[in-house]
Amino acid sequence: MKILFWGTPAYAVPSLDALVAAGHTIVGVVSQPDRRRGRGGADVPSAVKARALELGLRVFTPTRIRLEPEVQQQLAALGADLSVVVAFGQLLPPEVLQQPPLGCWNGHGSLLPRWRGAGPIQWCLIEGDTETGVGIMAMEAGLDTGPVLLEGRLAIGLLDNAQQLGARLSALTASLLVEAMPMIAAAGEGPEVERWQRLGLRPQGDDGVRLARLLRKEDYAVDWSRSALAIHRQVMGLYPGATTSWGGKRLKLLATEPLVARLAERLSADVRALATGAAERQGAPGQVLALVPGVGLVVATGGCPLLLRSAQLEGKQAASGQPLLQQLGLQPGDRLGEGASACEAERLPARG
Repeated sequence: MKILFWGTPAYAVPSLDALVAAGHTIVGVVSQPDRRRGRGGADVPSAVKARALELGLRVFTPTRIRLEPEVQQQLAALGADLSVVVAFGQLLPPEVLQQPPLGCWNGHGSLLPRWRGAGPIQWCLIEGDTETGVGIMAMEAGLDTGPVLLEGRLAIGLLDNAQQLGARLSALTASLLVEAMPMIAAAGEGPEVERWQRLGLRPQGDDGVRLARLLRKEDYAVDWSRSALAIHRQVMGLYPGATTSWGGKRLKLLATEPLVARLAERLSADVRALATGAAERQGAPGQVLALVPGVGLVVATGGCPLLLRSAQLEGKQAASGQPLLQQLGLQPGDRLGEGASACEAERLPARG
């Protein structure tokens, strides 16, 4: 089939590669415009654009596709059978959705209708979901509201971070899209309602709908008065962006484990014993309770303690275990996050 592919981040690259490998013709690729990145502020193409150029594909980078009728006309002239959208980053207007005769299809990284919106991977981890997945969805004008053709599920481990889970979901998206293409082709052209009926799509309904909103700066700031499990979920979900401070410098938290007795079997083998009786350790939120040689430091929270295994101090390389303890130079009784709220928030990243 002739496919118009829409995508922007690295998450979408395996889907583009898989469709090419499956023998489909990619008539064009639509991605977000180049962004300034790095210390030099040079314009850098998106991961999808970079891969598309390597493949010799024609690329379009509209700033706002709904406001650019000339680009819409150029895309229509490509004669695609269908559009495939994976993490593009803009809503497609009705004029674009109605162009391809076999419709527009989205590979969305959640079990719809849970976590519609921009950050389903981050929010399923922050909220402590134990399962997630991918839905191949027929697109309509609403935000991730279309009926679902195929769905794949993945278990979420307690120690999974957003990068790790994203890689698994990305691979699953690519696999399901390749599986979906011959089904969509077999259903043929015709009115949308009839095509959807032939495909036996599952309407989403409204039960269990959650909005995976865009992340804000304040979402990244660690509040040590929260529970260990809540902070751990924040660290994993916002990897590598959850932030506190030490010695007047920003400290990114990269890997943690909640020392909660009931979760001991889900923790790393070398720290399970720490969870036994950990609740008896007391301290002010953010206070270092113990240094564990070769492992990390135990920090007090509003509930059970939290083990900090890996972090990155501003101006330093990320460190884990004994190098982390040496780099930070913390001692029991020291406290993370003091005096960080106002000035630190200004330096937090805007996106994950």
